[in-house]
Amino acid sequence: MIKSTAGSGTVGALRTLFDTLARPSSDHTPLLAQSPRPWIRHLPYVLAVAAIASLLPSGINVMANDYGLNGGIAGALAVAQTAPLLLAVSRPLAAWWMIGGTDLLAALLVLTSGSGGGGPWPWIPTSLVGYLFLMVPLSLREPRRTLVAIWLVTAGSGIALSLAGTGSHYSSDNVVLAIALTGAVLVLGGALRERAEVRRLLTEQEQISEVERERRTLLEERARIARELHDVVAHHMSVIAVQAASAPYRIEGVPADAAEEFTAIAGTARESLAEMRRLLGVLRSEESAGETAPQPGVGQLAQLVETVGRAGVPAELTVDEGLAERVPQAVGLSAYRIVQEALANVVRHAPGARTWVSLSADGPELRLTVVNAAPPQRTESLEASVEGTGHGLVGMRERVRLVDGRLDTGPLPDGGFKVAAVLPLDPSDRPGTPGETTA
Repeated sequence: MIKSTAGSGTVGALRTLFDTLARPSSDHTPLLAQSPRPWIRHLPYVLAVAAIASLLPSGINVMANDYGLNGGIAGALAVAQTAPLLLAVSRPLAAWWMIGGTDLLAALLVLTSGSGGGGPWPWIPTSLVGYLFLMVPLSLREPRRTLVAIWLVTAGSGIALSLAGTGSHYSSDNVVLAIALTGAVLVLGGALRERAEVRRLLTEQEQISEVERERRTLLEERARIARELHDVVAHHMSVIAVQAASAPYRIEGVPADAAEEFTAIAGTARESLAEMRRLLGVLRSEESAGETAPQPGVGQLAQLVETVGRAGVPAELTVDEGLAERVPQAVGLSAYRIVQEALANVVRHAPGARTWVSLSADGPELRLTVVNAAPPQRTESLEASVEGTGHGLVGMRERVRLVDGRLDTGPLPDGGFKVAAVLPLDPSDRPGTPGETTA
């Protein structure tokens, strides 16, 4: 019973080994085919041709003169041992079956019909060199399990041939050298392949993380805008509720039906406010729990510019007279946040640069411009001194998109930077979809 179990275990191990060696990698792309440089893409084929050109004549000469094989047989064996190196560039495991089988056949022929005895045994030197060349593409393409199986087959075959040739008149036994060199090449090549694979996976993960980071930043900015707009809309809904509730008392002679309608309007407004508060609770995070201050607008820009000036960035503000009263609250909030983020970017990336902020009304549109000159010198960043929304151009684009405006950003020839936005003063009357251009 024990012998039967041991025999079945050996058969299973051999079957597993054969299955491993019979399943090549699914990737048949030639080595270095992904390189952008043509000469690198052709390099594996050039090296394979060079190896064939050097090993083919020397292999024929060694097998015919040192090992006493017939010249025709030696030529056929040398071709079969070297020509598959071209195939190894894209299908190394198939080339291994060809070259490995030919090497085994050559050793058996030398043992049975060779008349020479001056060379090492059981590996013919030229065969060993070609076999080591083959190990390079194998280790760079096949998985670790296949490489282990190849090394085991190589070691087992070499030991078996060495034992079969005991007592023969050969100069030396090179089976240990062959096993050691084959293992070293496979280990080194496999390590290089796995390292390249790890680097590729890390690069892919970094790209995925960057996409996710951009998406998260966009969602956070949209949530922030929604929270701020809540205060704007809530103010108008509160006014509607108060006006509707007090209308029957402020206006004399209101019919009963009209008074009932005013009451229904006030109730609907209060219900809408309650729903908005519940929605705001979902949007608010732990960090935004303290955002209860009134939302800023055009009227607060002077204070913002003064804060930036205290941070070491000289800034000038120009606003058309009476513009603050003309700008709707939502548009004013967007304008304030765009200027805030633009000034914060100046502090981050161009500390000390002179900056100009201007707001003017051009018909139904508000034109906003923030331009900074090149920084006077490379100094330490002052980004902690002024706080923006934290999302840079992403936040600006979302603010402009909110009110169906246009945004133009980009560097200037003198080393400065420009942020220009056009915001409709009455976004509800503007048809079409938001536009945006970025330089």
